[in-house]
Amino acid sequence: MNDDALMAQDREYIWHPFTQMHDYAQRDLLLVDRAQGIKLYDRQGREYFDTISSWWCIVHGHSHPTMQRYVREQLEKLDQVLLAGISHEPAIRLAAKLVELTPPGLDKVFYSDNGSTACEVAVKMSLQYWQQSGHPERQGLLALERGYHGDTIGTMSLGGVPEFHQAFAHLMFPSHRLTPPTCYRCPAGMPAPLPPAVDGREQLRCDCECLQPLAELLAREGERLAAFILEPRLMAAGGMIIYPAQWLRRAAELTRSYGVHLIFDEVATGFGRTGTMFALESAGVTPDFLCLSKGLTGGMLPMAVTMTSDEIYRAFYGEYHENRTFFHGHTFSGNPLAAAAALGSLAVFEEEQTIAGLSPKMAHLDRCLARFKELPWVGDLRRLGMIAALELVADRAGKQPFPAVQRVGWPIYLAGLEQGLLLRPLGNIVYLWLPLSTTEEEITTITEKMWQVLSNPANIAQ
Repeated sequence: MNDDALMAQDREYIWHPFTQMHDYAQRDLLLVDRAQGIKLYDRQGREYFDTISSWWCIVHGHSHPTMQRYVREQLEKLDQVLLAGISHEPAIRLAAKLVELTPPGLDKVFYSDNGSTACEVAVKMSLQYWQQSGHPERQGLLALERGYHGDTIGTMSLGGVPEFHQAFAHLMFPSHRLTPPTCYRCPAGMPAPLPPAVDGREQLRCDCECLQPLAELLAREGERLAAFILEPRLMAAGGMIIYPAQWLRRAAELTRSYGVHLIFDEVATGFGRTGTMFALESAGVTPDFLCLSKGLTGGMLPMAVTMTSDEIYRAFYGEYHENRTFFHGHTFSGNPLAAAAALGSLAVFEEEQTIAGLSPKMAHLDRCLARFKELPWVGDLRRLGMIAALELVADRAGKQPFPAVQRVGWPIYLAGLEQGLLLRPLGNIVYLWLPLSTTEEEITTITEKMWQVLSNPANIAQ
């Protein structure tokens, strides 16, 4: 089919996610034909840098030959089988590998198929654990406002991004919500941290005073809370909010002092994104539940896991008549092809020493981004690992954001395509979420093209 015919059928039949379809009434979507490395190619052969890792899941670049080989070999043996009462080698090997990679204490792996589900599984496990452990009063759930854990009714009820979820507010169950630790606009009025020291140490100019509301809430409700769910070090969809490791450590200590479960949502941050294999490593904290997806399979196939401890697992272990079973599952839980893709991705991490090679890339990204702070509409520049975010403001001195109706991200997205960049701003936040395979030369090219977009006032004030 030619492009016009394909676009006509797209308009006729496809409802795209997180997309106002009216924008494309007279404009074609980007029609991607193939991908290789960190580039996407349209049907005319034009190339676009995939600067957002195709919604944060591509880790080693597209079409990595090692991962393709793992999936191809598995496809010749077993494509799909249910995991209820049945097992298979890829799922077993992957579970063992994940337990080896994560901190001690995360000993059990529960498979599902997407990040929302991984988080919902953790919440359900926590609630059922307390019921089966003699503490049915522990039913409360705690989250951060603008913490994004998915789009099911359950995960929308935890923190949530109001502009995404407000239409469904009447369906959501109540949860306790805390103001997020946004250093650029500190809720406690404290100064923002200084850039990290030469040795990488944080240089805070506060004592995490913004944790006081957490301490007060725990003092009131701690004995009735089941779990606290949060994204460690980086709140992604909520505005690319990067916060200090010290805040995470202190929050974990406070939460643990009341026996409340910690659920870490590393659906987006896991597998090297923040400079370590998992974001929790920078704070030295092990949660009770760890939720993983996106980069788990290097972006090749859908898969998710919820990891937890033997202690929690044992609360579900017993004779069938005791009714302690965790009655939750999905058709494609532990899918053999997805498990093979994940094993292939982990093999690439080992063979290419991916994590060890990130430091010079991150330093180069810092150097390339430094000049963006000169732009009068860049209020804040923050980076963690291979992720960088620029917060655009209408008034730099007052940190006044552009009004939502101005929709500054749309012209930036269109200008990015003209430069061969796939950018997808989050409101006033323009960000890079680079595949770990991105080279220093590619970083230079990407940031130069990004400069051409963001330094042009015509792309900002429309």
